[in-house]
Amino acid sequence: MTDCYESPLSARYASPYMLRLFSADTRYRTWRRLWLALAEQERRLGLPITEDQVRELSEHLTDIDYDLVRRREAQVRHDVMAHVYAYGKAAPSAAGILHLGATSCYVTDNADLILYRDALLHLRKELQAVLNNLARFAERWKDTPTLGYTHYQPAQPVTVGKRATLWMQDFLSDLEELDFVLSQIKFLGCRGTTGTEASFLELFGGDVEKIDEMNRALAEAFGFSECCPVCGQTYPRKLDSRILNVLSSIAQSAYRMANDVRLLQHDRQLEEPFEEEQIGSSAMAYKRNPMRCERICSLARYLMADAMNAAMTASTQWLERTLDDSANRRISMPEGFLAADAILRLAQNVTDGLRVNERVVEAAVREFLPFLATENLLIEGVKRGGDRQQLHEIIRRCSMEATARMKNGEPCDLLQRLSREPAFGLTERDLNALLDPRLYIGRCPEQVARFLQKVAPLLSEAAEQPAAIEL
Repeated sequence: MTDCYESPLSARYASPYMLRLFSADTRYRTWRRLWLALAEQERRLGLPITEDQVRELSEHLTDIDYDLVRRREAQVRHDVMAHVYAYGKAAPSAAGILHLGATSCYVTDNADLILYRDALLHLRKELQAVLNNLARFAERWKDTPTLGYTHYQPAQPVTVGKRATLWMQDFLSDLEELDFVLSQIKFLGCRGTTGTEASFLELFGGDVEKIDEMNRALAEAFGFSECCPVCGQTYPRKLDSRILNVLSSIAQSAYRMANDVRLLQHDRQLEEPFEEEQIGSSAMAYKRNPMRCERICSLARYLMADAMNAAMTASTQWLERTLDDSANRRISMPEGFLAADAILRLAQNVTDGLRVNERVVEAAVREFLPFLATENLLIEGVKRGGDRQQLHEIIRRCSMEATARMKNGEPCDLLQRLSREPAFGLTERDLNALLDPRLYIGRCPEQVARFLQKVAPLLSEAAEQPAAIEL
């Protein structure tokens, strides 16, 4: 529909997988799966629920009558009870035992936990894909000198591959944090209106072992190893804060990498993928704007700001339950995942097709290398009998003169100036011999190799990475 607002995250950016995962249909089918699982466990543990009632529930997991749900919710003003009503109409023999002993958060919160867990697992694969792309890039370019920058001013050379490992290290920390969050997700289970399980004490005649077994089996049925040790009516909202924090962390890493690429693309050293018929500007047809990296940065800012929602929600919970979190969480949590998904899809595309303009990279190194090599030149001059302090002053003076000349648009002539200084005792050929860029990259190739060797087991975990991303 073009006459109704649609989130750009769903219309333009997020993956089909994530859109399906957070769709209304997936959510409400998950509710029905939870109701079915509860009935199954209650029957197994001795409550008066028949096999036919359970079978009828299982036969109607997907045929949700959304028109009936809408009409019922308009009447009762309660979304969960509207779905209980519609499920009961679809499975009339089970209507009387549906939602037995449960409260709304049994389906709403447990469904959220299932969706968030599955979404984090999907993002984990996308993170690994980005890291694998960067690992291949770092390996290929580990020996290629490039101008290093501090304060975005020319500094000691590094290598193209070494710089990529800095981006990788950020993403690896996100992967470690994501794994920790996944390990901490616990199922809510079916705990009653204030988390006391009082309704199940009544249903099971005070048999606490049956209550524990029911919750253990429910958690296992949905892939969780345990339930929250204690809770109110909801699972602890601190978990939402942890989740959005790790999504924000991913956004921070992606922003840093994408911003670096934008800076280097300005200098024509690197370029993000650019398609054959892509238009860079409506007015300036020659342009190759880094639109993918700009989009990463744009979405990353949104996601970093979105993370504040969970912190405010977690800090303002009232006692055993309040409902002022509901409307916020319906927006901030799914959109946080959709934004992270979009960012990582873009990051996969960029890292899979990142182009190095070797001649430009080499020219930038050559332009500034005479200045960057002056300490080595000074040491060589001393080795040939020069006075260190005198040579230092000569380098300072000649550097200032050469810099002034470059600011007038003329080429650097620092080496020629130094070769004319008798105190140095070095010819221009001698000086040029000291300007091999590989002499100034330190341990970069070794650092890249050692880093990639260290992280290789983590990156090889995913036997099948997502296919190449098309945007």
